[in-house]
Amino acid sequence: MSEVKDEKKKESKPKTEGTKSSGKREKAALANSVKVASADELKVSPGYPVAMEEHYKKNAVPALMKQFNFKSSMQVPRFTKIVINCAVKEAIGNPKVLDSTLNDIMAITGQKPVMTRAKKAIAAFKVRKGNAVAVAVTLRRARMFEFFDRLVNISLPRVRDFKGVSPKSFDGRGNYSLGVREQVIFPEVNYDLVDKVRGLTITIVTTAQNNEHARALLNEMGMPFKK
Repeated sequence: MSEVKDEKKKESKPKTEGTKSSGKREKAALANSVKVASADELKVSPGYPVAMEEHYKKNAVPALMKQFNFKSSMQVPRFTKIVINCAVKEAIGNPKVLDSTLNDIMAITGQKPVMTRAKKAIAAFKVRKGNAVAVAVTLRRARMFEFFDRLVNISLPRVRDFKGVSPKSFDGRGNYSLGVREQVIFPEVNYDLVDKVRGLTITIVTTAQNNEHARALLNEMGMPFKK
């Protein structure tokens, strides 16, 4: 009887070891697949005050209230978001080209962009529905103010023969679009790693009701318009 019991124990022992090891492997796999975010990663925007945001609150708001006779600071137009878009026509035949563009936009904005796809097929351009054709990113809050600060004070002055941006690129609803011919004007882009010079479209979305209010807001924020 004792021999039979010993044999049963030996048979049952490997099963428990197998279940323990498999349980450990499952826990390890779960730990690798699920990343616990730290306190800093949970923040959408930097916790420190941004200089351009402080400039808007202390200087732009009082100036616009005086200029347009606003009774409340809530009537003053403000930035909602900034959208950066880069279309890559070479991606139709070679989708891998978007990888370098994605890295450039990520370096410029400090935020991971998304790939935008064609909504419908266009035979003339050999574009099929669902093809990845561009890279876009949307900035809000502190990241938006940081990007605008770098754009106005660092990047645009680096444009060759820069004489100011067009004061007519408004859409009638308070939004302003700006075209940049070369992404290398941003110092964050490593020129040695750039495979091709590409242009960007920057759209600044505001709460202004008309072009006059939007132009005044951008003037107060330091946008260098042509005179």
